[in-house]
Amino acid sequence: MKIHIDIDCFFVSATRILHPELEHKAVAIGGRSDTKIFNKDAKNQTVNFENSGSFVPTFYKAYETKDDDIAAFKDEDGRVRGILTTSSYEARAYGIKTAMTIREALQLCPSLIIKAPNMTLYQELSHKLHEFLASRIPLIEQASIDEFYGDVSGWIHDDEIPQFIDNLRDEIKKEIHLPVSIGAARTRYIAKLATTYAKPFGCKTIYAFEEDTFINPIKVEDFAGIGRSMKQKLHAVQIKTLGDLKKRRGTIESWGPYAIELYKRVNGESDAAIQTQRRRKSIGISRTFDAIFDRIEIKRRVHILARHLSYAIYKLGVIPTVYHLSIAYDMNQKSHKNISLAELFTEKKFDDLCMRLFNEADTQKRLQIIRLSITCSSFTRDSKKELSLIGFEDDKQMNKLTIQTQRLREKYGIDAIKFASEL
Repeated sequence: MKIHIDIDCFFVSATRILHPELEHKAVAIGGRSDTKIFNKDAKNQTVNFENSGSFVPTFYKAYETKDDDIAAFKDEDGRVRGILTTSSYEARAYGIKTAMTIREALQLCPSLIIKAPNMTLYQELSHKLHEFLASRIPLIEQASIDEFYGDVSGWIHDDEIPQFIDNLRDEIKKEIHLPVSIGAARTRYIAKLATTYAKPFGCKTIYAFEEDTFINPIKVEDFAGIGRSMKQKLHAVQIKTLGDLKKRRGTIESWGPYAIELYKRVNGESDAAIQTQRRRKSIGISRTFDAIFDRIEIKRRVHILARHLSYAIYKLGVIPTVYHLSIAYDMNQKSHKNISLAELFTEKKFDDLCMRLFNEADTQKRLQIIRLSITCSSFTRDSKKELSLIGFEDDKQMNKLTIQTQRLREKYGIDAIKFASEL
């Protein structure tokens, strides 16, 4: 069987290890886009590859701020800014949810305790849990900073699964001081669903003969992979539960390959092997900030984002061939531009390319900009694209310079060497 392990309210649970007095209290972890990288005296940035994702940035400060309360989320005018990355179950009882603004959360629960994120702590605990699970389970996959899958087929007899995951949960709490919930089923997708219904600090095993009884009443939107648009599409044809979905195979399969695979996952016909090693397929950086009209300042910020992303790409040792830049304006407007380019990667070329993409993407010049995002993907190791020989020798010389710059940044920090255009 497959098992799914999820840390309950991870960021809050990690904080409670350092601050036991927060147990049984309404606590939330705040988050703000790190716009301090745009400061001309910015420093102490570090890069994280292994567990970046939602609310877990690729780039963050190498040291943690001492401000760990609401003061950390007030701007120069005293306004409370930012959103919540997670909250305790005591806070959720007030209707507080992930991604809610801190201001809204405090209106629902004035006594809510807000803590600043501590990414270094989260990474350390996640690594510790991964190592612990690897010592207990033959095949373990880390899906995110707080989520793991395991395959215990042939290792633990099916009849012993409930006791095994109960013991595993208790061991994790004792050894690492983190509360987890664990689901078990014959596929990873159903195991993940079981975990949802085991929370908090619970375990749930779904045997094959129990799947229909367990799955059928569940709302379609509670199944991983069914987002807002798919939910709307399903509701439009009166499919509101997973049981309804399983009865409408013909309808679902008529929607194409993704829907066919989704049906198989819900029906327990599709599974995926546990991947003990995951290779990153893309990398990006984005920042949200107060609305800015000044395009000179915006371009300065593009240079800064390009420098940080270039550092990460060299650290990964990859050559991207697809580049994407997107802009979010006020008035809820968006624009983007992408390009495919199979050439040797150098920092200078990448910086020029980002500026070119920005100039082409900036189609709403009368609007203020509130977000910039740059993403690189389709690495040559995966796409099998051959690099162009045009300008290859010049690129090799520029690459040598970039490597020297990279070494200095590795030693003294990402901000040790900057573009003149950033100052």
